[in-house]
Amino acid sequence: MNGNEAMEDVTVVEEEEKSSEKTVYMWGYLPGASSEKAPILSPTAVRLTDSCFAGDSWKDVCGGGCGFAVAISEKGKLVTWGSTDDENQSYLMSGKHGEIPGHYKLPTEASVVKAAAGWAHCASVTEDGDVYLWGWKECVPSGKVFTDLITVGSLQKDVAGKQSSSVAEQGSPQSPNTSSGSDSHHDNKKVVEEAGKRRKISFAKQESDSQASGDELFIVSPSLVTLGHGVKITSVAVGGRHTLALSDVGQVWGWGYGGEGQLGLGSRVKMVSSPHLISCIESASGKDKSSFQQGSTALQCSNVAGNYVTEIACGGRHSAVITDTGALLTFGWGLHGQCGQGNNADQLRPTLVPSLLGTRVKQIAAGLWHTLCVTANGQLYAFGGNQFGQLGTGNDQTETSPKLLDTFENNLSSIVSCGARHSALLTGMSP
Repeated sequence: MNGNEAMEDVTVVEEEEKSSEKTVYMWGYLPGASSEKAPILSPTAVRLTDSCFAGDSWKDVCGGGCGFAVAISEKGKLVTWGSTDDENQSYLMSGKHGEIPGHYKLPTEASVVKAAAGWAHCASVTEDGDVYLWGWKECVPSGKVFTDLITVGSLQKDVAGKQSSSVAEQGSPQSPNTSSGSDSHHDNKKVVEEAGKRRKISFAKQESDSQASGDELFIVSPSLVTLGHGVKITSVAVGGRHTLALSDVGQVWGWGYGGEGQLGLGSRVKMVSSPHLISCIESASGKDKSSFQQGSTALQCSNVAGNYVTEIACGGRHSAVITDTGALLTFGWGLHGQCGQGNNADQLRPTLVPSLLGTRVKQIAAGLWHTLCVTANGQLYAFGGNQFGQLGTGNDQTETSPKLLDTFENNLSSIVSCGARHSALLTGMSP
């Protein structure tokens, strides 16, 4: 997910050619991907030409960051490109990789299996189940920061020698203080203004040559996240300023900013500095006094909610998970209907999406203001903000409940991806 207004509108798609060799295409705005720094209007192939990728090839494309793209090679290397040296924060986060894709080194030889980037931080998961984060310091939980095993010493000097980037506080709208179905009291004019503006980045002038001030705001070196003894992470999702991690036993961990409930902790906690376990199944099943209701009858939905989580996604300020039964749960900011609850209320705990009960969901993606999901039979549903046509409904009308897109009825949906204000879909002949 390109998780904030500051995210660049860029799309990166992976395609498997007849020779079985995969090719990555990109389009949109990646400032360092062309010498003119102009938007790329048509899909353009991206090649692994650096010598460090000799005998290697593309494996997967990931949610890109603000001004740079992220991918993984077949040999498990993390690949970044597209930033420029005048982009400050994003240039450091991408490892100074511009037009030519480069290897972003982690302090481990283990292969990278998952990666994601938001507007302020990045995350990766290795084959050993370890999670590494770097970027804006408030998004990186406390843990050992590695600096001696990777070639980022010069990057830290850049933070100290140039300017330190501090992202201005998000102008978080004051949504209702409950997760009920009451409508938001926001003025429509404010919504339109918010949709059209970009988050401003303020640059604080360094007053000394020490790197201490820069380190107060930004962590360049990947930090190993400690989640507890025996916890092995298989997937990670990055939002605007929050992170979710999924373990091999289907537990979800979260940390970062939670002002709209995107951490699913039942409150509007502003910042969670260490990973916390999110009670997804318990919340949906009503075991913690937050029972899901439809009409006036509480649903006996412990079987519906499932036993563990299989997929996670982070939007700008909302989150979504899928359980082993195919149930979809959402939580967080709901102003644009991105939680799919049929209203504009924030959801402070994981809550079943009512209109999809009985429908098995298998894949989920979240953007800044919208959410897309693919069902087990290959149908595509979209809901949330639609100011830029990101829902694909043919208009710009907001959808507060999942809307079935019949455009792809002859080509079953397979994989869906959301950027900040755009969406992408891979179709196939079988779900």
